[in-house]
Amino acid sequence: MATFTPSSSVVLPPMLSSRVPHLRYCPSPLVKVSKMPPVMATSSTSAKPGDEKLAENKGAEVPAAPKPPKRPVYSMKKGQIVRVDKEKYLDSINYLSVGHPPYYKGLDYIYEDRGEVLDIRIFETGEHALVAWVGIPTAPAWLPTDMLVKTDKLDYERI
Repeated sequence: MATFTPSSSVVLPPMLSSRVPHLRYCPSPLVKVSKMPPVMATSSTSAKPGDEKLAENKGAEVPAAPKPPKRPVYSMKKGQIVRVDKEKYLDSINYLSVGHPPYYKGLDYIYEDRGEVLDIRIFETGEHALVAWVGIPTAPAWLPTDMLVKTDKLDYERI
């Protein structure tokens, strides 16, 4: 059985035996920036022939900075209570894309229960609202705002 002692010599490869600081690769050569003396503006009271053009330009109006884009006007607000219009939904591409049989009973909660608008966006296909239904354990859905009906309070008895 061999024991390790600090006096025993261990030979390491040359790359591991010495510590060399790592240099980072620089793809472009380093350029020394020369220091230029600062330039100070001076006012002159004498008129020069080139100053006439400058005076004409000062009188011209400077174009205003471009205005930021206007915020879109939405038909609903976040937090609005809505429900889905059944006739519009059954005739929409949203219902046809799911592939439910006609008058599928599993979606009755979107026509009857309270839905809350979480977000509103304008997509290429129009204005859509992200609607989550209160008390229903289901994921929120993006629906076109033209099929949503605004309601303050829904009065019904849940079966």
